[in-house]
Amino acid sequence: MDISAIRVRYAKAFFLLAKEKNRLETLKTDIEKVLDTYTHSVEFVHLLESPVISTSKKAELLTQIFKTEVNSVTLNFLLLILQNNREEYIPGICHNFLELIRKDQNIKLATLITATDIETKTISKIKSLLEKELKATVELTSQIDPEIIGGLILRIDDKQYDASITTKLKKIKQELLETELRK
Repeated sequence: MDISAIRVRYAKAFFLLAKEKNRLETLKTDIEKVLDTYTHSVEFVHLLESPVISTSKKAELLTQIFKTEVNSVTLNFLLLILQNNREEYIPGICHNFLELIRKDQNIKLATLITATDIETKTISKIKSLLEKELKATVELTSQIDPEIIGGLILRIDDKQYDASITTKLKKIKQELLETELRK
């Protein structure tokens, strides 16, 4: 079976359950916790991916880890994934679930990359301009990358707008090389 189909199927089922039970925000927070644990804990990754640890032991440990951290609906969902030997897909399922929520609530992910730190006020202004332009709620994160020299790079979902000095210099260099070749 196609890996992405597995992830989408589980995520969609959990999303529909969350909507049906009117717990979308609560379960979204839970899934973000699970994903955060996966991202920041090497031990958790090893637990899920280990072929040596039995499913029952994984279920016991998963319950210990998340019993007080997440809703019982989320915990039961994770245990179901475990029962079906699909634990390696948990991160992908979590990502797909969050993506479904973003689509449902018209939320766009955006990343602003600049060479230096910019003020929170400026980031807020950019966020509100993007929300107006995109007619959507925008979750904007900012990153610093001194290698772009100046300007900015803006990523919105799967699109990228590059107005960095580094890119402009590369374009000028390319144009000069092409001009040189024509002579």
